[in-house]
Amino acid sequence: MKKIIIDGKSLTLEDFVAVARHEAKVEFSNEAVAAMQTSRDLVEHFVEHDVVRYGITTGFGFLSEVTINKKDTSKLQENLIITHAVGVGNPFPIEVVRGIMLLRANSIAKGHSGVRVSTVQLLLDMLNEGVIPVVPEKGSLGSSGDLAPLSHVILPMLGYGEVYYQGKKFSGKIGMKKAGLATITLSSKEGLGLNNGTQAMTSVGALAVYDAIKTVKLADICASVTLEALRGITDAYDPRIQEVRGHIGQIATAKNLLKLVEGSNSVTRQGDLRVQDAYALRCLPQIHGASKDAINYVKGKVEIELNAATDNPLIFPDTNDVISGGNFHGQPMALPFDFLGIALSELANISERRIERLVNPALSNGLPAFLVKKSGLNSGFMIVQYSAAALVSENKILAHPASVDSIPSCANQEDHVSMGTIAARKAREILTNLQYVLSMELYAACQGIDIRKVDTLGKGSKIAYDLVRSKVSYMKNDRVMKPDMLKIDELVTSHLIVDEVEKKIDLLEI
Repeated sequence: MKKIIIDGKSLTLEDFVAVARHEAKVEFSNEAVAAMQTSRDLVEHFVEHDVVRYGITTGFGFLSEVTINKKDTSKLQENLIITHAVGVGNPFPIEVVRGIMLLRANSIAKGHSGVRVSTVQLLLDMLNEGVIPVVPEKGSLGSSGDLAPLSHVILPMLGYGEVYYQGKKFSGKIGMKKAGLATITLSSKEGLGLNNGTQAMTSVGALAVYDAIKTVKLADICASVTLEALRGITDAYDPRIQEVRGHIGQIATAKNLLKLVEGSNSVTRQGDLRVQDAYALRCLPQIHGASKDAINYVKGKVEIELNAATDNPLIFPDTNDVISGGNFHGQPMALPFDFLGIALSELANISERRIERLVNPALSNGLPAFLVKKSGLNSGFMIVQYSAAALVSENKILAHPASVDSIPSCANQEDHVSMGTIAARKAREILTNLQYVLSMELYAACQGIDIRKVDTLGKGSKIAYDLVRSKVSYMKNDRVMKPDMLKIDELVTSHLIVDEVEKKIDLLEI
């Protein structure tokens, strides 16, 4: 795997995932090192000459009017980290914390934070050596940045906190020692430069949007398999219908569906068996397409934030200015991550409706009740639909936007906060539920195809069907279904179905 070079301005979503999930190594560009050193020189000048600048020679937040003596600036920064590391709840997954570390380093690499090169290099060394801090997932208001999560990231650099290293958990001090990394004492501005930013919410959200891009393609594939099982009508996907409305996601979805079922003798045309399908099939381009447009919007926002300077104050060496602003505020990401959760929730909604059409004999165009023969003695897929419905209902609750809430903090100095980290975490949970629902749809749709004894599937839907059948057999009579569901969910979450389909019928569009 290639080494990722970071400079504060060119990190891509794919590079981010390579580091966070696949453990690619990282280093700073020469340009970034020079920019960081220039901003650091200015910080040291202000400290040496007792120039009053927020966060460098003053307290923080409500205490910004308190001037700090030169000899106490180092203690000020350490106190900031140890008192702000008060997160609670389960730890973030390791890939999320790796993403946080990468993004914080990349933000500092822009040269506006004033952190010593050696300090931020230690953060990269930890990342490259696999010394990953234990970071509780709850406790961030999303402004002033992700203070609690980021402080937990920094604790081990000072010999505190906990880390994962080589598959085990250690105290920060011992974990650093085992990896051959020396702990440090923070200098002026460094605590604030390290824990002030939106990197926790952005890491969670960036991974979610990356997976959402794959999953929305899978939703098209699942829909195509269901279309085959229900003998759906393809006329609604005629490109002329999509073009006269003009939405990009809608056009892409219709194109995908026609490509996936190309060559099938199971799908129908209007008037062959009936004039039109219900919305869960007929309006697939409009519904899936709207979610695609939302996901693409969120991806654009994430790509900006991956390379953003988000701490405070920011240093501008060209003019010797240190300016206190609000780039730590998570609102630019909170709204998109709420939107992402809503878009993913809708994909689950329509998938569950397709499952209902498969199991309901009044809606399935000739399939037996609950997709099993001798129904009554056999329950078949009855409770699969129940489980999907429960997940969809949970998603509706989770989709309530976090960003509409705000609680004042820091003695009302920070009187509007974003809740962006909550929005990102909710979007990730909704995505997980969506993947379960899509797994259930695939399970049911393949059962329907076998009951109909379809002999020629579409060139894309057949790939998905064959992958499912390589793991799970047709269910003639009731059996324990949970193992089947886990096998299909593994296919879904690994993105193997999407990858295999795209290898053989070209890239699906979003």
